[in-house]
Amino acid sequence: MALFGVTLLAAGQSQRAHKPSAPPSKARTPAAPVEAVVPFRGGEKLSFRVIWSKFSVNAGTVDFLVAQHGTFFGQPAWHFQAHAQTVDTMRLVYPLEDQFDSYTEAVKLASIQYEMYLHEQGKQQNDTWRMTVDGSPAPSDATAARVLPGTRDPLGFLYVLRATDWKSTPELRGPVFDGHHLYDVDAKLGLAAGQVTVPAGEFEASRVDVRLSEHGQEVGDTSFSLWIAQDATRTPVLIEASVPLGTARVELTSH
Repeated sequence: MALFGVTLLAAGQSQRAHKPSAPPSKARTPAAPVEAVVPFRGGEKLSFRVIWSKFSVNAGTVDFLVAQHGTFFGQPAWHFQAHAQTVDTMRLVYPLEDQFDSYTEAVKLASIQYEMYLHEQGKQQNDTWRMTVDGSPAPSDATAARVLPGTRDPLGFLYVLRATDWKSTPELRGPVFDGHHLYDVDAKLGLAAGQVTVPAGEFEASRVDVRLSEHGQEVGDTSFSLWIAQDATRTPVLIEASVPLGTARVELTSH
């Protein structure tokens, strides 16, 4: 993020002629905002399999990638990516290959831009939203999403949950924009310590329960639980999701 402008402070002049003028004070440059401390690094890739409980089948795979840490849209930011696709029998029933991109500023981990590239059942749909909180127009290649300060997108919010120290922060609330709806999200520490077994191994992990509200009403048929390993990288190892179409278990396979 660019440094704030420098303010010059002029020294006052003495009213006594025999006393020299005071020298001007030195220009002060405010310190650059400090980036949030995070447990992940650029290049990290986490792979998951999706078990769709309604059919008890291996339905798909999801890869999460910390694509880059750099300067995006004039400020330090993270570029996160997620790639999802259906596999095996589910791919015959519902062919899907989707990509999601989140550009998240690195200080408060709020979303700058959210992109979706959906390829489902032979149909392609691409959307890009630039998050704006002050009425600024969006660029020609994006749609302006008028959001509240601190709004995250779903992909960026996953990394916010990882960056949160759940030993000292039992609850996290904030707005999340998914491209169509602006939700109030309430994430709470549901279980401080538990054992999770997934294809990638056995982990000591904490469970964070996530609930959504819209226009003051809880979205009762949608909820998520994220299990975060109690290690230095706070690796997400399991996502349990309940949605109107059924339930899914998203298990870490490699990291």
